[in-house]
Amino acid sequence: MHPMKTTALAIGLAVAPIAGFAQEPSDARIKELALEAIRENPQIIMEAVQLLEQEQAATQAEAAADLLKNQRELLEHDPNAPVFGNPEGDVTVVEFFDYNCPYCKRAMSEVQGLLDVDRDVRLVYREWPILSEGSVFAAKAALAAREQGKYEEFHWALMGMEQRAEEASVMRLAEEIGLDIEQLRTDMEAPKVQEHIDESMRLTQALGFNGTPSFVIGDDMVPGFVEQEQLEALVDKTRESD
Repeated sequence: MHPMKTTALAIGLAVAPIAGFAQEPSDARIKELALEAIRENPQIIMEAVQLLEQEQAATQAEAAADLLKNQRELLEHDPNAPVFGNPEGDVTVVEFFDYNCPYCKRAMSEVQGLLDVDRDVRLVYREWPILSEGSVFAAKAALAAREQGKYEEFHWALMGMEQRAEEASVMRLAEEIGLDIEQLRTDMEAPKVQEHIDESMRLTQALGFNGTPSFVIGDDMVPGFVEQEQLEALVDKTRESD
């Protein structure tokens, strides 16, 4: 049901007893009765909002379940997404992140710890630059570094950088790890770089994520910072269910 119809239904149910005496009230009269009902029973609005929120949550959950069911191959095996850990691992962890996200930086050691203790985990990284223009620049630079075989090194360096990721700081770091800056700038404009970011945006919208970091592990969608122990538990849960 459309959200507006949900709200109208909630209010209409309260108005119905008032309007029952008139067989065909005019639109103006219906509006007047609705306003009168709201003034006398202001909780109607809260009830309507709750109905709307429940409906939206159910719709989002259905969309996310549909994506996990029908697009898991893209989510876990997109050839345009970097893979760390064991490429042949039996459990895939997908992380959406932003280089300017402090919680992503905190999660870095937790994710590294997971890869250290579980050699059968595939880690798929999805660049999701949503915090600033600097985030977008950093994401493009990192993805472009694949052409020079330095994505992983550049990624960890960017995640460990104390300064905010902006054009100047990103390029300074790129020089420090030995990237060819001229080639990097050229490769940043390659179609597949923007395609990766666009796909991340589409996936996160469908999954209902609204912040970084966000993880997908099997059928579990986990928004926010996650400690290594919880990551390990979710990996074990996925492994046992397969």
